[in-house]
Amino acid sequence: HVLVTAGPTREHIDPVRFLSNPSTGLMGYAVAERASRRGAIVTLVSGPVGLPCPVGVERVDVVSAEEMKGAVIERLEENDVLVMAAAVADYTVPSPSATKLKKSGGVPRLELKATDDIIKSIASLKGGRIVVGFAAETDSVVENALGKLVDKDLDLIVANQVAVPGSGFGASTDLAAVISRGQKTAELELMSKAELADLLLDRLSGLFRD
Repeated sequence: HVLVTAGPTREHIDPVRFLSNPSTGLMGYAVAERASRRGAIVTLVSGPVGLPCPVGVERVDVVSAEEMKGAVIERLEENDVLVMAAAVADYTVPSPSATKLKKSGGVPRLELKATDDIIKSIASLKGGRIVVGFAAETDSVVENALGKLVDKDLDLIVANQVAVPGSGFGASTDLAAVISRGQKTAELELMSKAELADLLLDRLSGLFRD
């Protein structure tokens, strides 16, 4: 049983405006599709994207970081693996306006607060489950990913360079590496998101055999 998150979250300012990021969900959907092909029972918790649900996969649609956290926690117990491929917003608006903010009111002052870190929120619930994180970085990609691997007690992390053409949000390819616990370094390689999904699943299979 594999639980995958994908896409962005939206943190609303008012009914027509929100904070978000350029994630298209391609990576998470590739992981879900490839895992299903390999025979896994897959649940996909998806932020707002324009992608069809992969065949054989159960999709749960969410919008905000808080909704994604709730959906993950609700389904964690029945899953063996969590792959956090979503680009969850780091900040949210604690009190969004119930009506559209008007330009005539001047430039609004937005109060932001940090969203909950979903992986840290499930730390006490992890048990023997395998948890995979993603690190979308613009610099010191491998070093930052290695830090997150330890800090968040992950089993695997995908380090992804998002500041170069042809890699990252919206691209069909990623300059990336799959890093496991105990690794000290890794080399980034350019590959399709489908190839990266297969590489990640191969590494996951190795953890199960171990």
